[in-house]
Amino acid sequence: MLSVFLNKIFSLNFANLLNAIGLDFEILSSYTFIVVCLGTMILATVAGMVGTITVLKGQSLIGDAIGHSSYPGIIIAFMIGMSLDSVSLMIGAIISGTLAFIIIQFIDKNSKLNLDAVLAVILSAFFGLGMVLKSFIQGHPIYGKVPQGGLSNYIFGQAAFIRTIDVQLILAVAIPSLLILFLFYKEFKIFVFDEVYAKSIGLNSTVMYVLLVLITMSVIATGLKLVGAILISSFLIVPGITALQWSNRFSHVLIIAAIVGSLSAFVGTYISSVYAGMSTGPCIIVVMSGLAFISMFISPKGLLANWLRRRKYINDLSKSLID
Repeated sequence: MLSVFLNKIFSLNFANLLNAIGLDFEILSSYTFIVVCLGTMILATVAGMVGTITVLKGQSLIGDAIGHSSYPGIIIAFMIGMSLDSVSLMIGAIISGTLAFIIIQFIDKNSKLNLDAVLAVILSAFFGLGMVLKSFIQGHPIYGKVPQGGLSNYIFGQAAFIRTIDVQLILAVAIPSLLILFLFYKEFKIFVFDEVYAKSIGLNSTVMYVLLVLITMSVIATGLKLVGAILISSFLIVPGITALQWSNRFSHVLIIAAIVGSLSAFVGTYISSVYAGMSTGPCIIVVMSGLAFISMFISPKGLLANWLRRRKYINDLSKSLID
């Protein structure tokens, strides 16, 4: 019986095998799907690893603030260059995000305001400025002749329309980011878990923090076109939160976060390709969130495991009292 089943499996070609497990070979082999899937998977992998470090440092909301604060930089870059060139818009996003980050750090260090309040104010102010500038250029005669449709993609994301050059741009950011994480792995590990010890052994915490912020901003700037300013923080936060449910080891958490990010990107891209009208970015976020919720229930640190441990403790305590 088993041999007959195996013969049938191996007699199928690759396309039929994919169709047999519910995947559409025509979609998976299409050029558009490959480009979009490759771009989202690379971005989600790097974002998951970088975001894990920000989560462990307790600064996960900074990614959200920088993401929203990058939008006015995109609009200003468009106003200066009069084009939707991805590189120039990314540079504008990085400059705007950097400015917002500097303001956040300055206010946080020189005032008694809570960091969450500072983040909320800066986020709202910068994003509001971006929307005002966008409304301004839509009604201005100088910019009326220049196509502006792509600017809205940086708010909500439009991964389905990324091109090969966008994937190349993502790679140009992803490769150096991964190299930095690999080369400074031990330093990041010490910096994340014990900053006091890091300073005592001569590790420059400021340099490590600048490296982390630089990578985070680069990932955010390249990811805005895919998932938008509103959802980009999820790319950074959700994989890290999911990974932390499964392991305490830094290396394992980074690997799991990368897997969660890339898997979510593949599944989300496929779903949006199968069902017309569904946006790729939100689909990826929904898949990520689903994995996070599942992990919160069934992981070793999840609700089910905690309930079982409490139940075992109560039973053991009851038996010891009876004895």
